[in-house]
Amino acid sequence: MGLHGSKFPSKAQILMLGLDGSGKSTLLYKLKYNEAVVTVPTVGFNVEMVETKEKGFVLTVWDVGGQHLMRAHWEHYYQGTAGLVFVVDSKDKKRMVEAKQELEKILGNKSLKGLPLIVLANKQDLPGAASAGDVAEILNLKEICGNRHWFLQSCSAKTGAGLEECFRMMAHFLKTAGGEGEECLHRGRKSLKAKTQQDYW
Repeated sequence: MGLHGSKFPSKAQILMLGLDGSGKSTLLYKLKYNEAVVTVPTVGFNVEMVETKEKGFVLTVWDVGGQHLMRAHWEHYYQGTAGLVFVVDSKDKKRMVEAKQELEKILGNKSLKGLPLIVLANKQDLPGAASAGDVAEILNLKEICGNRHWFLQSCSAKTGAGLEECFRMMAHFLKTAGGEGEECLHRGRKSLKAKTQQDYW
């Protein structure tokens, strides 16, 4: 993704979280380098700068390890965060309740109150993966997301499907934060659906 026609580039720090094995690092490197990179469990964090086409936004994406012991340290990365990306393994239905519990903890933190959220239903390329609609229902997104801007995106870290749309939507949320509310949110959903022909619900 590159910058096109931007006069005033903006920067923002994005925190990408999710359970171990959800595909965060694979997703990040596919987005950054357009390569399917074989990764090992992240101990600590990875960080990459991602350029979007949404009016010159440059997102610094922090991918923090999702192992159980690492989750206790997630809050140390909250300061300075402008938006959240939460990655779910759509194939691993047994751990979705655990993912829901972790997401509720994240959204309940005062430091992250009101920040925009993108939930990525990853591994859609695998047979038997839960649909985006099922993921939304299991995570109870409409209830736990409250009044914040949020968006659910089907994706595949392996093929790259849905990744660019995700971060373009995040840039859109950041650009319009505090300005247009729900009207802006619905317009963004409609626009992206028209471009990708995916079912985001």
